[in-house]
Amino acid sequence: MRNKKPLILVTNDDGYQAKGIVTLIETMRELGEVIVFAPHTHRSGMAGAISAEHAIRTWLHTKEEGFTMYVCNGTPADCVKLALNEFVDRKPDLLVSGINHGSNAAISVIYSGTVGAAVEGSLFDVPSIAYSLCDFYPDADFSEVVRVARVVSRKVLEKGLPRGVSLNVNVPKGKVRGIKVATQTPGKWVNEYYRTKDGIGREVFWMTGQFDNWDKDNEENDEWALANGYAAVVPITTDMTAYDFYSRLKEWEL
Repeated sequence: MRNKKPLILVTNDDGYQAKGIVTLIETMRELGEVIVFAPHTHRSGMAGAISAEHAIRTWLHTKEEGFTMYVCNGTPADCVKLALNEFVDRKPDLLVSGINHGSNAAISVIYSGTVGAAVEGSLFDVPSIAYSLCDFYPDADFSEVVRVARVVSRKVLEKGLPRGVSLNVNVPKGKVRGIKVATQTPGKWVNEYYRTKDGIGREVFWMTGQFDNWDKDNEENDEWALANGYAAVVPITTDMTAYDFYSRLKEWEL
C-alpha cells in the first residue's frame, strides 16, 4: 500500500553537516517522509553546475523509519539529478533546498547552488523551494526561517507549482514582520574583488563587493521586502526568454 505521507527531498549547497540543512530536515520531518541527498562539503556558488568530467560517488549516511540520508561528492544539481533518476522509488511531493547561510535575493539567484538545486527539481516537475537566511554566521538563529518554511512548504504541498517554476524564499535576520510575494530586484554586484598578496608575495583576489540596487524604491521587489523585515517569496522560472524584447528582435530581420 502506498505511503500516504508526503515524500520530501531535501538538499543544500553548504554541505550535509551545515546547521541550515539539519534545521530544515527537522522541520520537513514534521510534514512527511524525508529523503536527503546533499553534498559532502561546501558547494556554494555552483548555480546549476553538473559534474560531467568525473564520476559521482554517493554513500548512505542514515536509514531509519521515515528518514533516509545520502551524501554525494557532486554539486547540488548533481544531488537532485541523481536522487530523482536513481534513488527515489516515487516522485517526491516536494523538494526543499537550504537553509542557505546567507541571502540569495536579487541577482544572487543566478549564482546560488541552493537555488540551482530547486530549479533542477522544477525541471522534474517536482514542486521545489529554495530557502535562505540573510545571516552568514554558521550558528545563526534559524527560528524565524523555520516558521516561514512551515507556512510556505505546507502551502506548496497543498497547491503545487507549475512545471518549470520554483520559489526562491529569502528571510531577513531577526524578527520577521510577515511573508511578502515579491519580484526579483534588478541590479548587479560591483567592486567584486579585493586584491592582495599571499604568503610569498604573489597577487591574489578575494571575492567581495556590494550590491548595486537599480530599483531601490520598488516595494514589490525582494530587496525592499528584506530591508523592511519581510520574508520574500519570488517565483522563478527556467524559461529565460526576454519576452519584452522578443517581438522587437524579430523586427531586426536577421
